[in-house]
Amino acid sequence: MPGERRSIRDNSAVGRFHGVSESNGLAVPERQTVDKVKKDESGCRRWLRKACPCCFRQQSSSYDLTTEKDAAVVEDGEKEEPASPVPPSGDTELSELSLAVRSVDLLSRKTDRNKKEHHTDQYYGDQLIIRRGQTFQMELELSRPFNPNTEKLHLELKTGTLPLVSKGTHIIIPLVEELQDERWEAKIVEQNVNRVKLSVNSSTTAVIGKYKLTVATQCLKTGETTTHDPDKDIYMLFNPWCEEDTVYMESEKELKEYVLSDTGRIYYGTEKQIGARTWNFGQFDEGVLEACLFVLDNSEVPPSGRGNPVSVVRVISAMINSPDDLGVLEGNWSGNYAGGTCPTAWSGSVEILRQYHSEGGKPVKYGQCWVFSGVTTTVLRCLGIPARSVTNFQSAHDTDVSLTTDVYFDENMEPIHELNSDSVWNFHVWNDCWMARPDLPPGMGGWQVVDSTPQETSHGTFRCGPASLAAVRSGQVYLKYDTPFVFAEVNSDKIYWQRNLDGSFSQIHSEKKAVGHCISTKAVGSDERVDITNIYKYPEDSEEERIAVETACRYGSKPDVYSSPIAEDVLVEVRMEGEGPRMGGDAQLKIVVKNTSSHPRRTTLHSQVAVMYYTGVLKDTMKKEKLNVELMPNEEKIIDWILPYTQYQNQLVDQAALMLTLSGRVSETQQVLANQTSFRLRTPDIHIEPIGEAYVGKETSAKITFTNPLPCTLRNVVVRVEGLGLRDLHPIKVGDVGKHANVTVTEHFIPTIAGQRKLVASLDCKQLSQVHGVADINVHESQ
Repeated sequence: MPGERRSIRDNSAVGRFHGVSESNGLAVPERQTVDKVKKDESGCRRWLRKACPCCFRQQSSSYDLTTEKDAAVVEDGEKEEPASPVPPSGDTELSELSLAVRSVDLLSRKTDRNKKEHHTDQYYGDQLIIRRGQTFQMELELSRPFNPNTEKLHLELKTGTLPLVSKGTHIIIPLVEELQDERWEAKIVEQNVNRVKLSVNSSTTAVIGKYKLTVATQCLKTGETTTHDPDKDIYMLFNPWCEEDTVYMESEKELKEYVLSDTGRIYYGTEKQIGARTWNFGQFDEGVLEACLFVLDNSEVPPSGRGNPVSVVRVISAMINSPDDLGVLEGNWSGNYAGGTCPTAWSGSVEILRQYHSEGGKPVKYGQCWVFSGVTTTVLRCLGIPARSVTNFQSAHDTDVSLTTDVYFDENMEPIHELNSDSVWNFHVWNDCWMARPDLPPGMGGWQVVDSTPQETSHGTFRCGPASLAAVRSGQVYLKYDTPFVFAEVNSDKIYWQRNLDGSFSQIHSEKKAVGHCISTKAVGSDERVDITNIYKYPEDSEEERIAVETACRYGSKPDVYSSPIAEDVLVEVRMEGEGPRMGGDAQLKIVVKNTSSHPRRTTLHSQVAVMYYTGVLKDTMKKEKLNVELMPNEEKIIDWILPYTQYQNQLVDQAALMLTLSGRVSETQQVLANQTSFRLRTPDIHIEPIGEAYVGKETSAKITFTNPLPCTLRNVVVRVEGLGLRDLHPIKVGDVGKHANVTVTEHFIPTIAGQRKLVASLDCKQLSQVHGVADINVHESQ
């Protein structure tokens, strides 16, 4: 009727969604003061206000919003009946109300679809951890329903201190109607009034790391933009399950082993006495992901370089050691570990990474090669790069890029120590990681060697790799990175040189099978050792192997070393019975000399045995002797060699390793005989026996037993126990242990995770190292 006063209502929800009333929980904006409308308002004016309320509103600076349940109250107290729903229109007045994001749910709980599909449900905590190149979902709660006809919505992700779109560190994710692969984009897959569910695609080349999320909305008509910062981070990892990611690995069994397995085995000792220890990688444990990203942040490589796994692996190789960049671990091969932890006492990576992070990047003391490798495996698996720890026995350390291992003697066949900088480690542990190599010729992808132990610098920094195993195997040492060094470690010949009277050197002998034996890693799906020597080099003495060696040496500093091959008809080798000598007893070996010719041969063998660090550095010579040997045609002689316990008991260093060196000359032919054999004195295991059944949240126990093998007292013995999901690293002070005495301690712990877990123990004692044990604990869910 004429003069009737009407208020303007928020009909946006009703008009845009059929059958939906405002009782659905839509947030109601604050009531604003309404201008007085004269009672004698003309009919034309009332018609204009009803037909085009947005135009009419321009005449007034404010208006009143009410809910459908509340009739508008005008100045004189009259009630007004609710207006009919307004059909959807881009010009509807209420569509111009600012659209705001009230909350964001990243669906990041362990049971949510995101973590299950992205294989990140084992990571500690409720952060959203996703893998690049794969769709993930999130839910937004808005202040009112979203209208794609009148407004826009997009997501933004930022990483690093200076995010830039051009560098891939500031990502703008648009809303699209249909998702396409391999790009950043989002699509609304569900909309229920003011709740929206998005499906988001990420790029297969995305930078890995921690991203800050913001959600932006914009009104198309006014250009007004609002942003919402949910104060929630998104962690992006490499994706070996995605075919377009360069770290893609096809086999599910291998993915489970090389990405998802949080424990493993690391091998040590000598090729004839291979020892194994269990290592807790713990890549999913509390604080480890943050620590791994902190390691990357501490490097000089900007976040924009973290999309390429080749670059990331090279950074990690440098950052796990500390000499030039204050990396994670400080190496120590001195035998004096005051102020830190003895390298043999570590049994996992978690405490090392946590300590490095919590202390702001102060290197942790101390590490040796297996510790560097164990931590590297943890970091690579945590970031999504398939990785494994690998042990090379008789591992050469080439210091002059000759691609040979050189041993120098003077005119009297005495070693020239100042020239013998090359060495052969009893064992050396590094890592293989899996990725494509688009920067190399085709066929060079797959396993790549990366070594974090600081040995030689690469482009001015202590690092090594990634070096393609395919390139190493074929001798293509000109391919990056650090392939010559790795080739020498596994397949260099040992060349013996003698100084002439004029000061020059002549090649007098070569050993073609001296290095690169029993290259070992943990088998997929079991705790067995698998020999992978065949993927590092062709069979010894095969035509392919000799071609690879000679090809490689052409690029070394001594390309003519193979120009004068020497004939040989007397052979010398060292044999070991059974598992070899044990700690606390006499060491017994057999020297075998064989004449393969049809003529008699005479020689004098010089033998000396020295204590050796596992790196191949000799400490002290303990015993020297000469052996006169006469051989009839085709005769073989076996000579017993014994080193009494009393001669080595106070001389051993960390790995209880020794090297026996034999040298001599055949009188009739002037053939030089040379042989170096390393061996270790075997140590006992720690036995762990679970007591009773184990349940989550309930205390259980295990009996830990150890026998001192030495005829002397062990001082200040500490047993360190840990187990992922069982307990954090826990030292048990045992004190002194008498000669040949048995020690038993009972360890109590409360499991936190169900399933098959491993309890690991290691012994920390100055007189005895590499003593450890492991037990499987089957943890049941609470009853």
